[in-house]
Amino acid sequence: MSALWSVGAGLLLLLLWVRHRGLEAVLVHHRWVFVCFFLLPLSILFDIYYQLRAWAVWRLHSAPRQHAQRVRHIQEQVREWKKEGSKRYMCTGRPGWLTVSLRVGKYKKTHKNIMINLMDVLEVDSERQVVRVEPLVSMGQLTAYLNPMGWTIPVVPELDDLTVGGLIMGTGIESSSHIYGLFQHICVAYELVLADGSLVRCSPTENSDLFYAVPWSCGTLGFLVAAEIKMIPAKKYVKIHYEPVRGLQKICEKFTEESKKKENSFVEGLLYSLDEAVIMTGVLTDEAEQSKINRIGNYYKPWFFKHVEKYLKADRTGVEYIPSRHYYHRHTRSIFWELQDIIPFGNNPVFRYLFGWMVPPKISLLKLTQGEAIRKLYEQHHVVQDMLVPIKSLEKSIQTFHVDLNVYPIWLCPFILPNNPGMVHPKGNETELYVDIGAYGEPKSKQFEARASMRQMEKFVRSVHGFQMLYADCYMTREEFWDMFDGSLYHKLREQMNCKDAFPEVYDKICKAARH
Repeated sequence: MSALWSVGAGLLLLLLWVRHRGLEAVLVHHRWVFVCFFLLPLSILFDIYYQLRAWAVWRLHSAPRQHAQRVRHIQEQVREWKKEGSKRYMCTGRPGWLTVSLRVGKYKKTHKNIMINLMDVLEVDSERQVVRVEPLVSMGQLTAYLNPMGWTIPVVPELDDLTVGGLIMGTGIESSSHIYGLFQHICVAYELVLADGSLVRCSPTENSDLFYAVPWSCGTLGFLVAAEIKMIPAKKYVKIHYEPVRGLQKICEKFTEESKKKENSFVEGLLYSLDEAVIMTGVLTDEAEQSKINRIGNYYKPWFFKHVEKYLKADRTGVEYIPSRHYYHRHTRSIFWELQDIIPFGNNPVFRYLFGWMVPPKISLLKLTQGEAIRKLYEQHHVVQDMLVPIKSLEKSIQTFHVDLNVYPIWLCPFILPNNPGMVHPKGNETELYVDIGAYGEPKSKQFEARASMRQMEKFVRSVHGFQMLYADCYMTREEFWDMFDGSLYHKLREQMNCKDAFPEVYDKICKAARH
């Protein structure tokens, strides 16, 4: 009883302090208070609900039976929109705050919302080595489902809450992408409901133009209702090698060298300053030295990027064995390094041992509760960007990031980009090695100004024939956007499938210059 009184008294004092300071002031200047006392418990409840739901669906085997019925309901909604005169564009009815993208999608309020309740794993085909899933299946959900069966997918993008639909309609990447490419490149088929209400399956051999046009289209060609994804056998551990490297030229040379080695299952770099980095390479294995096993995903463990930094500070190499699922989601607990700006003491051992099991807060809840003041503050003084550039331009790109942004750490992730049709492909006729340069945090560059600095970055990325991930803020004009991306197949299909009255153009959906 005394403990309850203590908790009650603490909460009362907290509420009085919030009332004294003002709610907006607390949310802006002491956001950790709101996150720790409200969002972390709410995030736990969210996780419990979705885990129980996934377990119930698995036990009852209800997903395949209900899928066809749910798809028919989507088709009925689209046909109803046509009967109403097709007066407004359509979009998914999923609330904008539920998406991982930090962008605020105001179009949800003006477009016809089509409700799409598709969040289940439908089928695991061991013979074909393919898993068929609905678009709202998350990466955390999928790996938890497949790993006990001895399977995984070749590219598991980092954060637990990233969904299959978002990774196809946008894009996704992981440290295995130097072998397998982007998330779209491990997909073998899509099923979509089109603007006329018809259900279509597409693959490299069936409706191939649509198959190659869907990635990066952001839901502007149709509604994704299922996807088939390649599987590979899962192994217990990732044997990871840490190597600190100093000097920008040496960093780029070492990273490029390791990215070209197919014997590396995983390649990743963390750049802690302009001339200091740790290059990590990993190999899947079922055997491990017990003394070197590091279950980095356990709640009390240090955040991964902080753990990696120890090798840089000590100036030593190292080898560890990380359980595979822990490795796949190694940046989840700290949301890469974004959580250190929200909970500055989040990596403190005391906090990790007492409250680490509740981390991270749901990105969707952070978005829902950020308010206009925080949104504007983030827009002007915070960067979340992934730029994809040819690896031959890596050194020049890092220097540009340093001058225009000066944000560290920087994430380096190599990927192979095949010369397939669609919005994103190499400039030449051959497959080319690219690298994702991820900048997340508060820019330290004195001349940083959100719009001007990002337009300068976008101009540079276009000049080296790179691409900007479309989940982030984009400041390009329409002409600049279609100079960066190849719209020939995309526009052809929008014309053929009568999409112009049904869905906005991808530029109008995602670019700041087009949104109101």
